[in-house]
Amino acid sequence: MTGSVVAQSLARPDFNGWMRDIQQRTERALDRFLPPADREPGRLHAAMRYAVLGGGKRVRPLLAFAAGELTHAPSAAVERVAVAIELIHAYSLVHDDLPCMDDDVLRRGRPTCHVEFDEATAMLAGDALQSEAMLVVAGEPLVADAARNAELLRIFATACGSRGMAGGQAIDLGAVGKTLDAAGLERMHGMKTGALIRAAILLGAGCGEPLAPPLAAGLGRYADAIGLAFQVVDDILDVEASSAELGKTAGKDARQNKPTYVSALGLDAAKAQARRLHAESREAIAFAGERGRRLAEMADFIMLRKN
Repeated sequence: MTGSVVAQSLARPDFNGWMRDIQQRTERALDRFLPPADREPGRLHAAMRYAVLGGGKRVRPLLAFAAGELTHAPSAAVERVAVAIELIHAYSLVHDDLPCMDDDVLRRGRPTCHVEFDEATAMLAGDALQSEAMLVVAGEPLVADAARNAELLRIFATACGSRGMAGGQAIDLGAVGKTLDAAGLERMHGMKTGALIRAAILLGAGCGEPLAPPLAAGLGRYADAIGLAFQVVDDILDVEASSAELGKTAGKDARQNKPTYVSALGLDAAKAQARRLHAESREAIAFAGERGRRLAEMADFIMLRKN
């Protein structure tokens, strides 16, 4: 595929068809960017590919491509953003599942990376996936303007580190057995889950034409709302869905005594919070009209998902 993401979206107007196209494109691109398993060190490369390929909803790549429609972003640049974000997401799942963290044995309907391989290999696979992600976004400029490109890389790196995903995970681990109020949960998940989702949206849009400040602010509000909505729905599904439906261990948060939106607010209030964030995200992107259609549809998808 070439051209802008807008042209590709117009060629596939229905949401489900568009989603399948992006998921398949992302899978092919991930396969292409990852080192082959027959290249040394083969076991490490096999573990990296196992952790990334053949599973997942690819929500973050979908959001990156949806955001690219706002700015007529070149599809090749958005594809690299999608790959890099998904590599970081996969690394975070590998590390989250380790015995030193959540100690889980099921991910995407199959054994977790450290169960399929071993703990040391899984740890190294996560480390290597992070480096691969940086290579993808730094391999060539996402945009021609050097200052804008540096800002996109800054957003990406910040979302991955102690002020973003890694920091949120540290807060999450430290909160086990404790009670967090809604504001505390929002801070934690705004970093752990929301930061990478926000980065996918801002980088996807950032690969195209600059947005005027009021429009950029609206996109930022959308990103914040949808990042939190994703986590609230996750907490609800952990209570209501089965392991088979989720592809991971259901009810784990309660057994580990982790603070969640359900434990803090109650199930009904958590569902009300998800609805509020969904409405907020739709309102925030209303400025974009037809160009924001995929982002609006992604808000619906995240709200209504079953896994």
